[in-house]
Amino acid sequence: QFVESGGGLVRAGESLSLSCTASGGSFRIGDMRWYRQAPGNQREWLATISHDGITNYADSGKGRFTISRDDSKNAAYLQMNSLRPEDTAVYSCSADVLIRGTWGTYWGQGTEVTVSS
Repeated sequence: QFVESGGGLVRAGESLSLSCTASGGSFRIGDMRWYRQAPGNQREWLATISHDGITNYADSGKGRFTISRDDSKNAAYLQMNSLRPEDTAVYSCSADVLIRGTWGTYWGQGTEVTVSS
C-alpha cells in the first residue's frame, strides 16, 4: 500500500513537497510515478523516476516539479515550486512493485493540493 502526504492549501507562487511511502511486507519497487487529477479532468501523468534514478517529466511540470526517491524508505517525492491555480488537483503516486515474484502496479489514495490565486 502506498500513502501520499504533503498536500494542502497554498498561494500561487509557493511550494509544496509531496511524499509517497510504501508499507507492509517484503517487496521491491521499480519505477515510481506521480499523477494528478483536477475536477472534471482526466488523470494526468506528471513524472516518472526509474529504479536507477532516471527521471522524465510531463511538460506541465517541467522546470517546476522535481521527482525523487529514497529506496531506504520505500518512498518517492514530488517537489513542486512556483505553484499555479491550475495545479489544483488530487495528486497520486503509483509504482511497479515486485511481490513474491510477480510485478504489479500499486496506487496510493491521493493527496489534495489547492492553489489559490
